[in-house]
Amino acid sequence: MTLPLNKQFLASLLVMAALVGCRGQTTQDTPVVPIRNMYNQPRYDAQERSAFFQDGRTMRPQVAGTVSREDDANLGVATGRADDNAEWVLEIPRQVVQRNGGGAAFVARGQERFNIYCAPCHGDTGSAEGPVAHRVAGLGFNAMVPPTFHDARLRGIPDGQLFATITHGIRNMPAYAQSIPTDDRWAIVSYVRALQLSEQGRPSRPE
Repeated sequence: MTLPLNKQFLASLLVMAALVGCRGQTTQDTPVVPIRNMYNQPRYDAQERSAFFQDGRTMRPQVAGTVSREDDANLGVATGRADDNAEWVLEIPRQVVQRNGGGAAFVARGQERFNIYCAPCHGDTGSAEGPVAHRVAGLGFNAMVPPTFHDARLRGIPDGQLFATITHGIRNMPAYAQSIPTDDRWAIVSYVRALQLSEQGRPSRPE
């Protein structure tokens, strides 16, 4: 049913009035702040002297036993790349293994972390047979099934590249930098290498 011309005109005016009314208003009044001491907190500037603490320091040192969330200062450990940030680190940095109890303890830690974060997709043996992989394959999304760790390409990539993949993610795999600490990511790399060794012998490495 078509509205008469005058009713269409009135309807258009009502719509325009509604739209104009949604614009809001400007004001020069002081804004209403229900909890002002949260909105406008007293604070010190960086490096400013403080009368509150006995040592006079505003910027406080870390509490003893604080666990840092920052990356290792060593670029190779933090990123998986060499100091020039160009070439991959070929093998797991020795200092990471040593500060985590040595080889056997390090691999065991990697197995624990792998079973938590990686096995749901990659499977217990790294053969891409985890429950998530089975689920997506059953739904027909074969492109989302992760590769097996036992193919020649993944057996041959440097340890640093594998570490960086865990850190930043790749394709359908999410990044784990915020979920898994740096040393634990290297421990997972060590366990993946152990899985590869158990299947086919020592992985080949690029020269």
